Amino acid sequence: MEYLVIMTTHVPAGTSEEAVEAVRTREAARSLELAAQGHLLRLWRPPLRPGEWRSLGLFAAAGDDQLEEVLASMPLRVWRTDEVTPLSLHPNDPALPAGPAGPEFLTVFAIAIPEGTPGQAVADIEAREAERANELAGQGHLLRLWMLPGHGRALGLWQASGPAEMQAMLRSLPLDPWMTVQTTPLTRHPSDPASRS
Repeated sequence: MEYLVIMTTHVPAGTSEEAVEAVRTREAARSLELAAQGHLLRLWRPPLRPGEWRSLGLFAAAGDDQLEEVLASMPLRVWRTDEVTPLSLHPNDPALPAGPAGPEFLTVFAIAIPEGTPGQAVADIEAREAERANELAGQGHLLRLWMLPGHGRALGLWQASGPAEMQAMLRSLPLDPWMTVQTTPLTRHPSDPASRS
């Protein structure tokens, strides 16, 4: 099972720079070990405010208990809170290998089909959506797609040259008129396993 984990670190006031650097060094080493074990799949940094420490991680574990063991084994956990979202398979997931060749973006989709829409119209748009997702995956833009908890919610991992191209791709999706999308630009984290491949 895969999980998206938002990891927020709060270093206690008065902690020496040497202590912080020691924990960060151990965290980087542990991240390498977890990647080698297949538990840490990706690691990114979302946009941050000054003084904020936050990372987004894609983890794999056999279940919630194993994920907790993995997260608890990370040295920064002493100062960190984790927000875990379980991910499930999406029928349009291209499952492309990670390889940050360009800027990456996470999108959270919420789909609201207008009441009274005929079932056949929904089926037709969903079929066109699957075709378009396949095209975007073939072009190297759509890397992964997961279902999120709750009805009609999905998470996507994309590559685009920048925000304008990302928005153009989202507008090209057949379900666009029925979607609300939250887009987060990502930057590479120094411990991202994909940066080492």
